[in-house]
Amino acid sequence: MNIEHVTLRPVAEDDLPVIERFLMEPQSTAPFQWFGWWDPRRWRRQWAENGLLTDDTGQLMVVRDDEQLGFVSWRKIAATRTTHYWNMGIALLPEARGKGVGTEAQRQLVRYLFAHTTVVRIEADTDSENIAEQRALEKVGFTREGVLRSVVFRDGRWRDGVRYSILRDEIDAGTDASRS
Repeated sequence: MNIEHVTLRPVAEDDLPVIERFLMEPQSTAPFQWFGWWDPRRWRRQWAENGLLTDDTGQLMVVRDDEQLGFVSWRKIAATRTTHYWNMGIALLPEARGKGVGTEAQRQLVRYLFAHTTVVRIEADTDSENIAEQRALEKVGFTREGVLRSVVFRDGRWRDGVRYSILRDEIDAGTDASRS
């Protein structure tokens, strides 16, 4: 898969069936993101209300040309009454994994968030056993901060997570973030 053509774009109504797969198909999210069935209309209601983009959260489609590969998301974390940062994540369809798509999509999201918001910090969490995602985050420039013990309940047991972060001054200063 050519990652040069991987881009992010706002979610269109035609993308909702792809996003809904992550709520309704265990095989689309396994092995690290299946937490049981969710309300399949959740995304449609939110999309109708705000296009899945608000001041506090957002989702963008990961696409290659016209092919839908998954989505990236972010949400505001209030650190204090006057400061916040972003927590971001990614969900890729199984056929898009292991090909560099996740690394490229997350790199583009980091550039986008730093270019269009004033935050200084972006963090990402992943399952402690999700080595591929840990490597992808490190390739983007994230720093591993530590282990979050028993932070997620999945598949009948509590699981550890790993937290990563990247700061505004740690991204490639020579990159034109406006293209992302």
